[in-house]
Amino acid sequence: MNYSVNSIQEKIKDLNGWDFKNNTLEKKYEFKNFTEAMGFLIQLAFLAEKQNHHPEIVNVYNKVTLRLSTHDQDGVTDKDFTLAAAIDGLN
Repeated sequence: MNYSVNSIQEKIKDLNGWDFKNNTLEKKYEFKNFTEAMGFLIQLAFLAEKQNHHPEIVNVYNKVTLRLSTHDQDGVTDKDFTLAAAIDGLN
């Protein structure tokens, strides 16, 4: 199920620090160093694989940006909110 923009903006309030940008859920992280960023990404990789739902990841040194959308649905779905909540549990 795709969500409307209004329902996404309401539902995103239940998440920690996520934004709705360019039809995706987006969150930016900054870590102490590259090693900490990579440690987070390794944890994320296992989590995403377990849910069979994979984020777009941008990593530059200690900064990580994640974007979630369900590509075959052309938008944000329950899969994205479920994965975002699970990612919030990593830190």
